[in-house]
Amino acid sequence: MSDPRDKAAATPPPTLGEGCLSRYDPEALSDEDGTEFPGAEALWEQTHPAADAETQ
Repeated sequence: MSDPRDKAAATPPPTLGEGCLSRYDPEALSDEDGTEFPGAEALWEQTHPAADAETQ
């Protein structure tokens, strides 16, 4: 962007379905989409302890 007045823009990935059933197309997603969250599993276990007990 050589012109400082140019606006940055992001484009969401394609979706499947409509309304409440709308979701991102898994075939259109890549490693470039999303975020890195190394603590996700620990956070899930902390916030959902009953779910872990039911599956064991």
